[in-house]
Amino acid sequence: MLLAPTLREVPAEAEIASHKLMLRAGLMRRASTGVYTYLPLGLRVLQKIETIIREEMDGAGGQEVLLPILQPAELWHETGRWDDYGEEMFKLKDRHGRQFCLGPTHEEIITALVRTEISSYRQLPLLLYQMQNKYRDEIRPRFGVMRSREFIMKDLYSFDRDEQGLDENYWKMYHAYGRVFTRCGLKFRPVEADPGAIGGNMTHEYMALADAGEAEIVYCPHCDYAANVEKAECVVIPGERTGELESMTAVSTPGIRTVEDLEEFFQRPASHMIKTLIYRGKDVVVAALVRGDHVVNDIKLARAVGLMELELADERTIEEVTDAPRGFAGPVGLHGCRIIADPAVMEIQNGISGGNAVDVHLTGINPGRDFAPDEVVDIRTAQPGDPCPCGEGTLQGARGIEVGQVFKLGTKYSQALGATFLDENGQEHPLIMGCYGIGVTRTVAAVVEQRNDEDGICWPMSIAPFHVIIVPVNYRDEEQKAAVEELYDELNTAGVEVVLDDRDERPGVKFKDADLIGFPIRITIGPRTLAQGQAEVRLRDRGKVNLVSLNEVVTHVQEQIRRAIENESVCSD
Repeated sequence: MLLAPTLREVPAEAEIASHKLMLRAGLMRRASTGVYTYLPLGLRVLQKIETIIREEMDGAGGQEVLLPILQPAELWHETGRWDDYGEEMFKLKDRHGRQFCLGPTHEEIITALVRTEISSYRQLPLLLYQMQNKYRDEIRPRFGVMRSREFIMKDLYSFDRDEQGLDENYWKMYHAYGRVFTRCGLKFRPVEADPGAIGGNMTHEYMALADAGEAEIVYCPHCDYAANVEKAECVVIPGERTGELESMTAVSTPGIRTVEDLEEFFQRPASHMIKTLIYRGKDVVVAALVRGDHVVNDIKLARAVGLMELELADERTIEEVTDAPRGFAGPVGLHGCRIIADPAVMEIQNGISGGNAVDVHLTGINPGRDFAPDEVVDIRTAQPGDPCPCGEGTLQGARGIEVGQVFKLGTKYSQALGATFLDENGQEHPLIMGCYGIGVTRTVAAVVEQRNDEDGICWPMSIAPFHVIIVPVNYRDEEQKAAVEELYDELNTAGVEVVLDDRDERPGVKFKDADLIGFPIRITIGPRTLAQGQAEVRLRDRGKVNLVSLNEVVTHVQEQIRRAIENESVCSD
């Protein structure tokens, strides 16, 4: 008896389609907050995704290893990440007081392995990968396995002697990932992204397009450009020039705080305003200037400052820098801070800003004349409607689920951990590293987000838990029972993954469960079809029903499976 307990009601904890359906279809059950048990159907889906990944990684020259979940703190101290990683890291001690963590990622442990095993350029390049559980103490686990505390990831690490080798492996993985996600039935876009805490100087994220995605991306329909909004390059549009510079004037604006209020008060668009936000980081205070209709990109700003992160300043810091409470900051008269302006700000003529005084704004502000930023850097978040860097198209927006990411790490970890090799001349060099990850459990959720309807999941053939379900109208009828059991044996013998629904339930219940779980092909045998020597063969994704002779069902089903998998394997990259 297959353990596939379906639910009629939507669990209260579930917010998005994938979470609801993975629980209702009996793929998984909640063990605790952000931790799930996978039942047989869910495990089969995971295993099929893992098989696709293994085929593509092996084909690209990868060798599979299995790294430990429990990692010694010493390695993390060597890279300096033990304290820097943050509160997401699960830390523990053994009975002797030695510190460990449950691996949130595996850069330290893989580099430590390679430094003991690789010594010569003759052993390079080397590509090692694993599929392993990861652990991150998310402050707010949500959306099922989309953001959980325990999850399965595939990591591949490349080790090369030079940048050319890294570049070759990076693009090899880039295209291999495209094939993986295509074979899994996903609609996705690889986008330029910020490397974040993991480091490196180049990275792409693979975004499965979905309204439930936490990430925002922009892309150009005219060219291939696509990027996470945290990374997307913003093109500066020259501002309107009247030729006459107004005098800077202080205007009393009681009760006027928001950009919308300013637009109404001055009868000027937000694009004519300068928004000033005060940030604080390690040993630095920063004033970030953007146009009133733009948003400061915290990641771009932190990179411009040379820090991993910045945070909005407290009241005391704001008053020290602006001589006014929060809400009145402007670029004129700031002191004790580093002023960074977005290029679009420098195009503003006769602009409006906060006056660094309570209920005061300044008009007639002109960059260069009235204030001079320390730096002019792209620090804003790209948005739909912006011009594409290609110069021809206009950016469009979408939401995405990050299912994979490829990084050029360089020597960040090899230098810290002393992972080196000797070249032809006996000279020692640090290994050049790349890192390439796929969220296996998250991929399952992304597929369900994209491929569902009002009745349930619509699995692609490649990763469906089973390809076929046989539903007898009345299993207690001896003639029907004999027919479906014979067909079940024939399909099994032919290598078809098949389930026989032999439950003592009404046909309608069985049909609803089959659709909810998402079996790609449903074969129904009842008294009428059996009398005609036929079976109903229904394709889940199209709802199409064919009457097929019983002695031709196996061949027909095999052909449907073959066609579906071939179509799913056509890679768009």
